[in-house]
Amino acid sequence: MNFKIKLKKGDEVIVLAGKDKGKTGKISSVIPKKNKAVVSGINKVKKHQKPDNNQAGGIIDKEMPIHISNLSFYDNSLKKGVRIGIKINEKNKKVRFNKQNQKEV
Repeated sequence: MNFKIKLKKGDEVIVLAGKDKGKTGKISSVIPKKNKAVVSGINKVKKHQKPDNNQAGGIIDKEMPIHISNLSFYDNSLKKGVRIGIKINEKNKKVRFNKQNQKEV
């Protein structure tokens, strides 16, 4: 079941569920086919890396994708997560807006 993902790369989001609940970060990439996003500094795991020709081996921290339903757009003025809607403005362009105070994002 696919649905429209209203979050975009570069958006500031807050985590609603999981081990990083309450933390905020910026989206570094979105994976629409899986309904997931990679957020910087969130959902980090340890990966055991084998040495390669151009890199050393060892244990590295890697950010893994997190489901979109566990993320919410973070509004700095309200200091909390808000829902995002889509509407058409006066110039017939689609814009995202904050559903709580009707301001454009």
